[in-house]
Amino acid sequence: MRDPRSLYELNADVEVPLGLPLVAGLTGFADAGSAVAQTTDYLLTNLDSEVVATFDADELLDYRARRPVILFEADHLTDYRPPRLSLDLARDELGQPFLLLTGFEPDFQWERFGAAVLQLIERFEVASTTWINSIPMPVPHTRPIGVTVSGNRTDLIEAMSVWRPTTQVPANALHLVEYRLQTQGHPTTGFVLLVPHYLSDAEFPSAAVTALEAVSASTGRIFPTDSLREQGREFTARIDEQVAENGELAKLVHTLEERHDDYMEGTSLRSPLTDEDGELPSADEIGAELEKFLARRRNRDAEEG
Repeated sequence: MRDPRSLYELNADVEVPLGLPLVAGLTGFADAGSAVAQTTDYLLTNLDSEVVATFDADELLDYRARRPVILFEADHLTDYRPPRLSLDLARDELGQPFLLLTGFEPDFQWERFGAAVLQLIERFEVASTTWINSIPMPVPHTRPIGVTVSGNRTDLIEAMSVWRPTTQVPANALHLVEYRLQTQGHPTTGFVLLVPHYLSDAEFPSAAVTALEAVSASTGRIFPTDSLREQGREFTARIDEQVAENGELAKLVHTLEERHDDYMEGTSLRSPLTDEDGELPSADEIGAELEKFLARRRNRDAEEG
């Protein structure tokens, strides 16, 4: 493996205090409800931050699989924004510093990328590493978003992890980082948000709020969430209105609510996803019903307009 140090460029103008927590979220795979994208965008937009290290996108990214967007204006090209993967020094709402790793999930050289992240963690004597991810699950939007917690911080696992399966899952690049850190005994936590699968393709602000709450619990950093919470209330109100106007959709959501509540009350259900017979409304059923309803709604609005 080539030297991981050559995979990133340090900003010599930024002095990083030692012993800070590291927060990470990379986009590109899964990211149900755009939880990771919303959370990292929100932090970079609302907090003061400085770039500490920039990773080489040409080494790590498959541009043909995830093409950058460029703006075409009438007869010329403008506003090309290259993909970004960087480590920033940020400060929370109280001015407390922490490190923030954000951007695209690498397509290539995971071992080298992971080694590079571990180098940076060692260089800055990082106190703990926390990362976020989100996956679609058959759970109702009317209940708090649950999380599955991984890592070696048993206090957070015991307090927050609502679903603890033993299963094989497609890996994220940060899974590899967590795995390597665990072997070193470094305090590490992964939060996987369980987002309603019928909202997985939408921007679900409440998922970002849950992600920020999880990061706060892990790092002690405080983040401004008022605007996200308001967006979440408005989004949920629109979904509730749509569900209330469609009997079949309301029935499917009610079924998910019953199974979720039974599981959370500690019944004999094997997971929050199925009933005793292993049955559940499929993503296709709920998604198709929601799509049909939204199509009818759009047609009605167009006729009224």
